[in-house]
Amino acid sequence: MALATPEQTFPSLNNVEGQKEVQFFGHPRGLSVLFFTEFWERFSFYGLRAILLLFLTAPAAISGMEFDITTAGFIYGLYTSMAYLASVPGGWIADNLIGQRRAIMYGGILISVGNLALSMHGTQFLAIGLTLVVMGTGLLKPNVSAIVGGLYSPDESAKRDSGFSIFYMGINLGAFVAPLIVGGLGERVNWHLGFLAASIGMAIGVVWFRFGAKHLGSIGHLQASSEAISKAKRTLIIACISLATISAAVAAAHFSGILTITILTMRSFFNIAYVIIPLAFFGVVFADKALTIVEKKRFIVIAIFFMLYAVFLGSFEQAGTTLTLFARDSTDRMLFGTTLPVSYFQSLNAMFIVIFASVFAFIWIKLGDRQPASPMKFAIGLILTGIGFWVLSVGAGFAASGTKVSPLWLVVVYLIHTFGELCISPVGLSNITKLAPARYVSQAMGIWFLGASLGNYIAGQAAGYIEHSSASEVFFIVFCISSGVGVVIALVSKPITKLMGGVK
Repeated sequence: MALATPEQTFPSLNNVEGQKEVQFFGHPRGLSVLFFTEFWERFSFYGLRAILLLFLTAPAAISGMEFDITTAGFIYGLYTSMAYLASVPGGWIADNLIGQRRAIMYGGILISVGNLALSMHGTQFLAIGLTLVVMGTGLLKPNVSAIVGGLYSPDESAKRDSGFSIFYMGINLGAFVAPLIVGGLGERVNWHLGFLAASIGMAIGVVWFRFGAKHLGSIGHLQASSEAISKAKRTLIIACISLATISAAVAAAHFSGILTITILTMRSFFNIAYVIIPLAFFGVVFADKALTIVEKKRFIVIAIFFMLYAVFLGSFEQAGTTLTLFARDSTDRMLFGTTLPVSYFQSLNAMFIVIFASVFAFIWIKLGDRQPASPMKFAIGLILTGIGFWVLSVGAGFAASGTKVSPLWLVVVYLIHTFGELCISPVGLSNITKLAPARYVSQAMGIWFLGASLGNYIAGQAAGYIEHSSASEVFFIVFCISSGVGVVIALVSKPITKLMGGVK
């Protein structure tokens, strides 16, 4: 994917005649359009995340799919990982074929239709629905973020950062509300009604964007030449034909008995793919003779951050898998005479983000040059994430006797994990753009998304281990891995910082 920087791709909205008046918290009115579009996309995504595993493992008598935990965990992990990975081709399609605006529109429609398919009964609707949501997320997610940057001119760096902070608030508000509404409807009324709510929410987002796009000026339209578009179309056709041919060959081999496709087979395929793809990318990068020694050293840091981000999300994203199972099976959810839906707990992280994001930003600004270097922030984040799982392993130990534990165990865990997230996610995203040479920035961002994809895939697979081991053991193992990696990075943070070549 070859994305230009926002200031290269889009003219500032503030430079568009008639749009100089700021109308949304001191920012261009177009920010409100993108704020609520992203709110509804995240409402759909986190609503689906809140109930998907529960729906997959629920008995057929209450309209569930009745899958075992291992199978359900694989499906969940595959869906969430592909949703992030789809951002790479989604950005490429927008840049080269249809533009960011149309990508957002088409993406939102696909997400809404996908959730609508999930609201219907049957395995075929499950497969169709998840596929459409993945495709839609890939088109919408990277492009709505890109347009936010285009609202500001190159000399409005501080204002752009402020705009992204407001935009980030929309993400977390959507993530907070979704489990309460989608999860509440899904668990208390009917799973398919929950999916329908997610579909309606995204449909509202599409309508909002369609009629609010006039406030974006000329931002987000396709910038490529007709020759470049023709070349991109040929590339896409070749890619689609190749993918269709491979899929047909695999299907033919399966139905003829030559190849038996099982969950284990698919898992092995993705395990290998997640090793080969990053190795191939970094192999090509380090073979580039045009890169200087300093640039290659910085790419070593990018590779390290990629792996650390995957480890972090492999732990953190278990909010939708092992933590959800713990909430369902081991937590006393009675409050004021009513039973809280399991999915409600997934709103805690977003709530804590809204509360503490500005606190962390203030701390980093206050510390100035005395703040920890980026590798040390990664180490702190990983250690905190591990500590959260250690706390949960203790809680799971108390629940092992069959007595359900207080929900405060999960509240504390989500709070600690939020602190870990605030040390890693924004820091890593910022550093990727600083470390990569200009011609590699977009590809480096693609690798960052791949790290997110890998982390979500790992989180999905973790659910299967609870089926064969005690929850306390699984949580303690995650604690050892996450905190152990964090300690190692803390010990070698100075050499890693030197490889960054002055980037802070």
